[in-house]
Amino acid sequence: MSKAVKKVVVVGGGTAGWLTASIIAAHHYSDKPDAIHVSLVESSDIPTVGVGEGTWPTMKNTLRDIGLKESDFFKSCHAAFKQGGKFVNWVHGNGDFYYHPFTVPLGYGRIDLAPYVNNIEDFAIESNYQHEVCEAGLAPRTLNEDEFQGQCNYAYHLDAGAFADVLKKHCTEKLAVKHIVDTVLEAKLAANGDIHSIELEKNGPLEADLFIDCSGFASHLLGKTLGVPFKSTSDILFNDSALAIQVPYADEHEPLACHTIATAQEAGWIWDIGLTSRRGIGHVYSSRFMDDERAEQVLRKYVGPAAKELSVKTIKFESGYREQFWKNNCVAVGLAAGFVEPLEATALMLVEISARYIAENLPADDAVMPIAAKRFNSQMDYRWQRIIDFLKLHYMLTKRPEPYWQENCDPASIPDSLREDLAVWGYRGPTTNDFDAAIELFPAASYQYVIYGMGFKPDFTRQAYLHRNTKQAQQIINRNHQLTQQMVQTLPPHRDYIEQWLARAG
Repeated sequence: MSKAVKKVVVVGGGTAGWLTASIIAAHHYSDKPDAIHVSLVESSDIPTVGVGEGTWPTMKNTLRDIGLKESDFFKSCHAAFKQGGKFVNWVHGNGDFYYHPFTVPLGYGRIDLAPYVNNIEDFAIESNYQHEVCEAGLAPRTLNEDEFQGQCNYAYHLDAGAFADVLKKHCTEKLAVKHIVDTVLEAKLAANGDIHSIELEKNGPLEADLFIDCSGFASHLLGKTLGVPFKSTSDILFNDSALAIQVPYADEHEPLACHTIATAQEAGWIWDIGLTSRRGIGHVYSSRFMDDERAEQVLRKYVGPAAKELSVKTIKFESGYREQFWKNNCVAVGLAAGFVEPLEATALMLVEISARYIAENLPADDAVMPIAAKRFNSQMDYRWQRIIDFLKLHYMLTKRPEPYWQENCDPASIPDSLREDLAVWGYRGPTTNDFDAAIELFPAASYQYVIYGMGFKPDFTRQAYLHRNTKQAQQIINRNHQLTQQMVQTLPPHRDYIEQWLARAG
C-alpha cells in the first residue's frame, strides 16, 4: 500500500535550510490544515559558513513567491543590487577587465552581434548597456519603478546570516514551519532502506515521509547515513581554500558597487561584494600553489590599511558533488549536495532550483517518489556538469604566465564537453541552439560574455556568407548606444537610490 507524503523534515538551518523550507512551505500552503507539514531541525551549536553573499536573478522570483517584500528584505539584510560580475586581470593581469552582465545582448535569440563587432573584447559594451551602468555605479531602476521591476536585470548582494534569520522568522510566523532546536544523534533506517526517523537528543525520534538534508559539508543523511559517495572535481577546479574578511566603509556615504568584483591573483582570485553596511571580501585560492600565510598577505594587501585590525575567517573545501542527490526518501540541498567555489554565485541559485523542483514535484504518495528522485538526479547531475564547465571556462582562456593559470590551461584539466563546445565555437561562437533552455543555468549569453570578454574570437570568415545582416546588426548596436546614454543619464547612483527608496517605503 502506498502512503501519502504529508510530513517533510528539513535537517539543518542556515540559508540553505530556511530557504528550502520557505519555498516548499509557500508552494504547498503549509499554513492550511489539510496541506503538508514542514518542520526544520537545527542544532544551536553548529555555526554556518555564512559567506554566501552573492545571488543570481532567480532570487527575485523566489522572494516574491515566498511572500517577502523586497524593501523589507533590503532593510533586514543590508542588501544591495547586483547587476553582474566584473572580472579584473583574468586575461593578462595588467588591469584588463570584462563584464558578465545579467541583461542579455540586444537582439538576443534573433541575431548574434559578435560577427559584426570590430573588437570582440568589446562585445558586452557594443551589445549591452549594463556594462556602462555598472561602471557608473548606478541602480538598475528609477524611483518610479515598482519592487522587483527594473530596466536592468539584477540579483542581490546580501548578508547571509541576516538572510537566514529573515527566512526563519518568515517561515515560523507566516508559513507555519515548525522550528525544532535540537541535535540529531542518528538516523534510523527502515527495512526498505528509507530513513524511518531521526533520533533527536532532547525530543527523541522524529518521523517524516521526506527528509531534506541541509546539514552542510557533513551531509549527515545523504552522505553518512545513506552512503552516497562524493564525486570530486578538484582535477578541473583547483581552488580548495578561501579567506573571508568583513570591511567597514570609511564613509557611510561611500559609493556602492552594483556588481561583484572578481580580481584575479597569482593563484586564485579575490571577491569584493558591496553591502550597504560593509564590504565582504575574500580570497579564493589553491593550496597546491599558495600557502595560507601568503594567501592572507595577498588578501590584506588588496584591502589596504583598513585590514590591519580585522580578523580573517578560513574556509577549506573540495569542489564536487554527490553521485546521487535524491536517494530513497532523502534529498540533499546546499552544501550537503555539493560545492564549487563562489565564482558566479551558484550556491544559493542551486538551493533555489533544488527546493523549487522538490516543491513542484513533491510526490502525492511514496509510490511515485522513485520517479521524482530519478528525474531530479538526472537534471541536477547535468546542471552540476554544466556549472563546472562554465566555471572552468573563466580559467582556461587566460594568457597569464603564473604556474596556477598555466595549469588551468592544460587540456587534461578541461572536461571533454567543454572542449567540444569550444571546437564548435571556434568558427561561430555560442548560440541559443547549443543550450536546452528548460534546464540550463547559464544561457548562451553568459558564455558569449565570458569567451568574448577574454578575447576568444571565432573565425567568422570560415562561414562569412552567413553574416549578411550588417545593416540590422548596426541598427541594434546604434540602438544600444542610445539606450546606454539614456540609462547613464536617468538611472540614479546605487547607494542614493537604495536610501531614497527605503525611506519612501517606510
